[in-house]
Amino acid sequence: MDEDGNTSIFNISYTNFFLVGFPRLQEWRPLLVLPFTFLYVTIISTNALVIHTVVAQWNLHQPMYVLIALLLAINICAATAVMPKMLEGFVHYANPISLHGCLSQMFFIYFTLLLDYNLLLAMALDRYMAICYPLRYTDLMTSHLLGVLAIFALTRSLGVAVPLVVLTARAQFCRTAVIQHFTCEYIALLRIACGDLTFNNRLGLAMRLVTVIFDLVLLGTSYTRIIYVALRISSRGARAKALHTCGSHLLVILTIYLSGLSTSIVFRVAKTVSQDVQNLLSAIYLLLPGVLNPLIYGMRTKEIRQHIEKMLCGKESPQEAGEKPKRLQNTRVERELPG
Repeated sequence: MDEDGNTSIFNISYTNFFLVGFPRLQEWRPLLVLPFTFLYVTIISTNALVIHTVVAQWNLHQPMYVLIALLLAINICAATAVMPKMLEGFVHYANPISLHGCLSQMFFIYFTLLLDYNLLLAMALDRYMAICYPLRYTDLMTSHLLGVLAIFALTRSLGVAVPLVVLTARAQFCRTAVIQHFTCEYIALLRIACGDLTFNNRLGLAMRLVTVIFDLVLLGTSYTRIIYVALRISSRGARAKALHTCGSHLLVILTIYLSGLSTSIVFRVAKTVSQDVQNLLSAIYLLLPGVLNPLIYGMRTKEIRQHIEKMLCGKESPQEAGEKPKRLQNTRVERELPG
């Protein structure tokens, strides 16, 4: 084997690997099973609760709440693509995985992450129409437009995830069969590949930069316009509601993009950072949205929060409490009317 780790006599490429996440925590790894299992159950249950609330309540069948439900469904899929194999790695120090299994996991990780980005763009468009063109909102934000946005999100996500997986599948993995990560991330796989990987590195970096810059420009332009229009609303209550709703979306955007940016910087620039710290940042990037998104939308979105409170605690919303006397009064009037 030469200095670059390439095999000069035998053209060997590993097709089975061992995931070794958090290698320096070997003695403590079994103790991480319980807290991370609790985290996984929490992600599934909290996201599923908000999704169930949106599906079960007919008055929440509006574009904004449908997009929130889709975002949380993707959170569940993203966590499921990562957590089972991660938990298995805490039990077994060397967690075996095949090349096909690794590529499948990598595809679902990046596909769900890109769907997250695309849904945030769709939610920005929804809020832009609702606040900037309130009288035409129902005419503009139709089910047909939602279908077009869904096709765009799927196409764009596949257009980025598939090339990354195809390029990775064509690489030769002859350095080692040990992946110093708890999951099959693109950069982690390139580290054990041999040969000229310049194109792979440049393509991965270019795709991330183009995706992030394009998204941030659209999001920044949309929310700048939204906030400008919201501040000019004469009604104090309507203005506060518009800003509050935008605040929830901006919190989610900052969570996803800042965690992703910090992970990319550490992986590509900070060579002195330990592998465990890099893996921890990657875990935060992959799992944090699934933890925070249902809390942000469940607690900060008034309509969703009221239905959840009613479902869990039997607490009526102020709107329902105000409507009950009216219904009783209408019933009395109907009884007093002659048949």
